[in-house]
Formats: sequence, C-alpha cells, structure tokens
Amino acid sequence: MAPPQRSPLRSPESISQAASTPTRRSLLAGVAALGALGAAGCSRVATASSTEGGDLLGRLRAAGVVRLGIAGEIPFGFIDKNGELTGEAPELAKVIFKRLGVDRVQPVPTEFGSLIPGLNSQQFDVVAAGMYVNPERCEQVIFSDPDYQMLDAFIVRKGNPKGLRNYKDVVEKKAKFATGTGYAEIQYAVEAGYKESDILIVPDQVAGLNAVEAGRVDVFAGTALTTREVVKKSSKAESTEPFAPLVDGKPHVDGGAFAFRPTETKLRDAFNVELRKLKKSGELFRILKPFGFTKAEMTDLTAKELCGG
Repeated sequence: MAPPQRSPLRSPESISQAASTPTRRSLLAGVAALGALGAAGCSRVATASSTEGGDLLGRLRAAGVVRLGIAGEIPFGFIDKNGELTGEAPELAKVIFKRLGVDRVQPVPTEFGSLIPGLNSQQFDVVAAGMYVNPERCEQVIFSDPDYQMLDAFIVRKGNPKGLRNYKDVVEKKAKFATGTGYAEIQYAVEAGYKESDILIVPDQVAGLNAVEAGRVDVFAGTALTTREVVKKSSKAESTEPFAPLVDGKPHVDGGAFAFRPTETKLRDAFNVELRKLKKSGELFRILKPFGFTKAEMTDLTAKELCGG
C-alpha cells in the first residue's frame, strides 16, 4: 500500500483468492519459506557496477533471472494459496522482464519497511511491491514511472456512524485512528492535525479490519483498492468512498511503481520503455484488472512529478 511520506513503504491476490486467504501474517510465513528455498537454489546476481548507467540488465539477461523484492501484500505482490508468486507488480514484472530478455522472476520476501534497504544492500534486484513514489524515497532509490494511481479510503463500522470521510473528519471528531506499518497515510493524518503518537500502527489492512470490527479503533486508513477488497466479506465494516488526501493543502494522488538502485538508470529506462508500450496498447490494464484495479486507477503520472520535479 503505499503511500507523501511512508517510510521505506505500500500499499495494497486476485480478488477471489483474497477472500480465501486468512491473514497477511500467514502469507508472509509462506513467502519467507519460499524465498529461503529460492535463495538457496539461485546464485546471487553480481554486486555493484562501475559502468555508467549500470550493467545490471546485461547481468540479469546472462543469469536468466531477476530477483523481485516483495512484501507479501495483497494485491500488490504475494504468494498465493498454491505457492505461486503473483500480484499486480510481479505479474507486470514477468511481462516486462520477458520482453527485456530475462525469462524468470524469483521472489525475495521481506517486510515492507525493509524493501529499500534490501534493494540497496543487493538482497534483490528490483522492488516489485506497488511502492508509492514520494520525495523521501526518491532520495534513496530511482523509480520507474507509475503503473497505477491511487486514492485513499477508510475502513469504518457499517453505516459509518461517525461520518468519517477524510482526515479532517478524523481529527475534528476525535476518532480512534489506525493505519499500516510504513504507510503514507501516517503522514496524511499528521498533516491534517492528528497526533502521530496517538495513531495505532498495525501490520496491514487485514489487521486494520479486525481492529475496526473489534471496536479498538473507529477507522483504518489505506488505499482505496485494499480497503474495498478487504471488507467484501465483512458483516461489520465497510469501505468509504475514495478521496484524495491533502498535501501542503492541495489534493494529492499517489502513484505506485518499481524501484531500482540509483546506479541502474539503464535498467530503469529500459523498463519504462516497455511500460509505456503496455500502457499504449491497453495490455497494462488487462494485467492489473484481475487484482481489483479499475480504469480510473490507470495513470500517465511520471516518477519525476511524484519525486517533486
């Protein structure tokens, strides 16, 4: 899930799979086991490059595999009930890297907050987790252009008894507020005037839904996609209408993208070329649609815009 200053952020299985998957905690355990096996069976792609623009793409082509950093988050990147890597970002990565001459992808699981440190310490080659692009992250990594854009939404009790529709409402009505670890929504709430120390931080949207249903909080904030999907089977909670959080007093739309090490501009640029082709042909939407994305979440935003120019 995502999001202006998630610290090294999120975000956000296909929809039918989501209903049958108990919690992200259990998913992470399965992902970790698979990742350990994958790491044991595949030699590490070489370390830093002294070539201007980087030579990682050439090395990946030679190895025939690219290691994807994922955070076990539905629907952005996760291991499904059959033990297969899937999600918005991995499925898109499979298509683009195939076009770039790299036939296989290998998942490397980690916590969301460890994605950027893991990338920069060579634990994997690319972050494929639907990570939001923001200026803070742009100081640490380089991003492809976004493959989707996203608004925020809340999980609230059925009927939305407190009438919570945006962060201002949360502050004015003194609602008990929760969001996820490393989520950009932390900063959005703080900017609206919510005290950061009063925010309940939970692992993900499943934990957020549980907190709302149990009455421990009045509201959980996440992406419009993850909140609307996680409440589908709930009899006690619902998702609010999507809205744009305010950043410096102006409505802000987030965009999720792939992250690369700052030295690997050649790989990032080649990735962008193929991404633009998928956008133009409409294939990008066909890849993302099974994971709950709508045409309203397709975007022409650029990483440069979201990085602050």
